[in-house]
Amino acid sequence: MARFDELRIFSGSGNPELAAEICTYLGVRMGEATIRTFPNDNIFVKLHESVREQDVFVVQSLGLPLSHHIMELLILLDTCKRASAGRLTAVIPYYAYGRTDKKDQPRVPITARLLADLIVAAGADRVLTIDLHAGQIQGFFSISVDEMSAMHLLLEKIRTWDLRDAVIVSPGLGFAKRARNVAEALGLPLAIVEKRRREDGVGPVEVLSILGDVAGRHCILVDDEIATAQTMVRVAELLMAHGAREVSAAATHPVFVPGSAERLRSSPLKRVVVTNTLFVPKDMRWPELSILSVAPLLGEVIQRIHTGVSVGALFTEGHKRLGRW
Repeated sequence: MARFDELRIFSGSGNPELAAEICTYLGVRMGEATIRTFPNDNIFVKLHESVREQDVFVVQSLGLPLSHHIMELLILLDTCKRASAGRLTAVIPYYAYGRTDKKDQPRVPITARLLADLIVAAGADRVLTIDLHAGQIQGFFSISVDEMSAMHLLLEKIRTWDLRDAVIVSPGLGFAKRARNVAEALGLPLAIVEKRRREDGVGPVEVLSILGDVAGRHCILVDDEIATAQTMVRVAELLMAHGAREVSAAATHPVFVPGSAERLRSSPLKRVVVTNTLFVPKDMRWPELSILSVAPLLGEVIQRIHTGVSVGALFTEGHKRLGRW
């Protein structure tokens, strides 16, 4: 396999703080580039250093404003490819459109596949991401995909909580398998909330029932992302109504659309833990929110990709049992 002696890391505007942490972990400087948006909303990118035949990593998390960050990623990739980068890796801590991974009703798109095609067309040679919403999204790419999990970070945090009579709760049937893996890793029982959404996916979730014993227990909700927080809050309220002692929540991706932070802050949730795959503005933070850094994880994987060392060797046997969460 070809080796690329020079490592270069460039960042989009999606999460430059995380990119800077990755550079600090690796002991390299951030690549210099100009990213500018013109009054007509066109995006302009210019690299201020050569990347010819170098190993280039473009870090861009696909949070709000989503369409802008997607276009910025594609233009950054195209810029690096046209500047003759030797190998080009798209580091996407949060992959958007993960919920549109299949045709679950007539005449709808599979946008997760479309986005994958665009990333490949823009010039990426491989993709590095964290906790995809659906594992099959890896297969949408015609290039190598390294999907890492931040679950071990969340597990370490959860283990610091009071776990007496605790129970892991899946907020829906679709997440039950991964929630079961979490429960097994912690040696805790599992409960599942059965819920239904409207067919158009708009509006509040209709919560139907709880499968499992939650009365008098510390209920720990686990999910891959928190967006509107409507489901998380409604489930927390339901758990408290069924006699839960307290309710906590853990999720990898803090999508946090407008209004979600206020909804979580005023909810029965005693604490919430997420990672920094997406940047959380100061006005969306509150004392009970903990944000864990994925920079060491991504930095280690980038170093291994760059030097040709096995990425799979990062995982301990305990992590392997978790699978994808």
